[in-house]
Amino acid sequence: MAGIVHFSNFYRWMEQVEHDFFRSLGLTIVNHQADGSVIGWPRVSATCRYESPARYEEIIDVKLTVQRIGVKSITFDVRFTRDGAPVANGSMKTVCCVMEHDKAFRSVEIPEQYLSKIEEYQPVR
Repeated sequence: MAGIVHFSNFYRWMEQVEHDFFRSLGLTIVNHQADGSVIGWPRVSATCRYESPARYEEIIDVKLTVQRIGVKSITFDVRFTRDGAPVANGSMKTVCCVMEHDKAFRSVEIPEQYLSKIEEYQPVR
């Protein structure tokens, strides 16, 4: 009603850019295994800080960066800009998990097939 983008859309865009990042590396967020289990990346936290309203019909640029790679988790930072001006900043932490039918998710170390492709995007410390 106010002509601005609802805050929840930023979380959808953060998830979409994460999926796009994985796909750009030839990876997937949901990786079905031969034993019937699935390797997935559920979020354990997500935040977004809004700096300027985004209005409908505006073009918003979304940029994902790898903030940290842990043993079992990855933290992404997401910047939202309009014509170079900040709109919002978000962060998501995802944990690599094995999911099996009728069992609790089990966090696992990030498999090499993911780590070898993602770690080149980790910031230099």
